Amino acid sequence: MLKPVGCVRWIVIACTFCVAGVSYLDRNNVSIAAAALQKEFDLSNVQLGAVFSAFIMGYALMQPLAGRIADRFGASRVIAAGILWWSLFTALLPALPIGVPGATGILLAVRFLLGAGEAVIFPASNRLVANWIPSRERGLANGLIFAGVGAGGGIAPPLMTFVMLNHSWRSAFWLCALIGLAIGALWVVLVRNSPEEQRKISLEEVAYIKSGLPPRTEDIRTASWAETILNRNVAVLTLSYFCFGYVAYVFFTWFFKYLSEVRGLNLKSSALYATLPFVAMAFASILGGVISDKLVNLVGKRVGRCGVAGISLISASMFIWMATQVADARLAALVLAGGAGALYFAQSAFWAISADIGGSSAGFVSGIMNMGAQLGGIMTAALTPVIANAYGWTASFAVAATVCLVGAVAWIFVDPFYVLVPGVIKRTPAA
Repeated sequence: MLKPVGCVRWIVIACTFCVAGVSYLDRNNVSIAAAALQKEFDLSNVQLGAVFSAFIMGYALMQPLAGRIADRFGASRVIAAGILWWSLFTALLPALPIGVPGATGILLAVRFLLGAGEAVIFPASNRLVANWIPSRERGLANGLIFAGVGAGGGIAPPLMTFVMLNHSWRSAFWLCALIGLAIGALWVVLVRNSPEEQRKISLEEVAYIKSGLPPRTEDIRTASWAETILNRNVAVLTLSYFCFGYVAYVFFTWFFKYLSEVRGLNLKSSALYATLPFVAMAFASILGGVISDKLVNLVGKRVGRCGVAGISLISASMFIWMATQVADARLAALVLAGGAGALYFAQSAFWAISADIGGSSAGFVSGIMNMGAQLGGIMTAALTPVIANAYGWTASFAVAATVCLVGAVAWIFVDPFYVLVPGVIKRTPAA
């Protein structure tokens, strides 16, 4: 094995971390400003849930196409275009005046198109990982990328609350858009599609990267839609990620409102405690990636990827259920943060396996998988208030805990040694 030389690949991952963080800042800002939006545009909880779902719908439906585009045109270019797109739509929402006719429909359209723009981020990021990161380092790389999710989600409550208290929710949205444009400029300067396209990278690092990539056939076509969607491993992985997404979106949509209105915390306290799940996500993503990589090297992918993911989801289910039994609001927030951390401990395993299974179609496979998570998120955004109104918030969280267990069981049926090749589904040697 070649000795690793250079760190350009980690600069690429660091930039992807920043992009992931900004994407989650821009998708979560609406949940922080939910009360202000409801007041200004006269939205009910069900209508607000539809606004949440509109983003996820656009995000979900574009996932496979986004992955296909990233595989075809290059991940760095696709992400740059996506940043510009979603920054513009983030700025458009606060431009809506009070009392504008058809406000609800406009909000739904803006959020849908914002979601469509953000859809490119993670399928394209996985394409970058497939090009830039040796298989043995992919757990850590994906852990760092998804730590950006926790960072962006954690920054959103205090940043948005501070600007809203001192200025307005509209100013907070415009600030988010400016941050996105700044990160986009940094991305264009620093990131390229592959090591071969990157300037100022050593030949030693290029050789190290290539030595750790899975074997490639001369046929570099992407797999067809039918080959991908009908593949058993892709289907089961997508089912598990659907369950993951259902639970994750509890934190991305209703958690802040749950703390403030159901648990009775004031705006400042809600902003503080609402950051805890996202801080837990950030640290757990990195730690889960490191441990997953180490276990892969020690005992193989079955334990290092599938085992880590399954146990993480079981732990998340237990935390979420325990939180419903806690009377104190602050303690409940801490327990739920533990659930968010346990959930995201599995994150790198999902994306490392999807890159390995996908091969030359890594972006496409991860897009299919991530569409599953977003469909789970659509159900969360829409069903959570319905279940809560009918049976109480405890029932809503109990459903999430049950869904999490289903996701854990699905990992039993994932074969981490399959590689999807156009025209053939082949099994690689155990690793």
